[in-house]
Amino acid sequence: MKIPAAGFSFRDATDADVDALVALIESAYRGDASRAGWTTEADILDGRRIDPEGVLEVVKSPGSRLLTVEQDGRIVACCQLEHRGDHAYFGMFAVSPALQGAGLGKQIMAEAERQVREAWGVTEMHMTVISVRDDLIAWYERRGYRRTGQMSPFPYGDERFGIPQRDDLQFELLVKKLA
Repeated sequence: MKIPAAGFSFRDATDADVDALVALIESAYRGDASRAGWTTEADILDGRRIDPEGVLEVVKSPGSRLLTVEQDGRIVACCQLEHRGDHAYFGMFAVSPALQGAGLGKQIMAEAERQVREAWGVTEMHMTVISVRDDLIAWYERRGYRRTGQMSPFPYGDERFGIPQRDDLQFELLVKKLA
């Protein structure tokens, strides 16, 4: 089932959206509710994915935006866009588990890429993904992102990023040239 873009609206998050965004991000990645979608991290991480302070930091940070996607007045997806000189960083990507697998993620990525090209004039989008997330990395590769092999450590011991269930977690940088 392909989701029509017409049923969705894009806007920047505000302070008033923080609680809804935390709930959305948690539902997409952690706990049993996240298993309804395919982006769950429940098998590799317990604990929280994000807290209200982390979301508010992105909303308030200069050079950063938290793009929200609404349907019928309800936030159903989001992504962080951050201007980092010659490139933009894409993160905090979450789609409601009930809407995953229907094409909304592709539409959000295309809109995010369009917006950073127009607003910041950047020619690349960067992101980091937990390297053991093979299905997710493959999905990004189908969207034009390439693995760089450049790894950074997972913040073991910092429960703001979750409680790891395995000892081989690290982040890999993925990059896409923007047309």
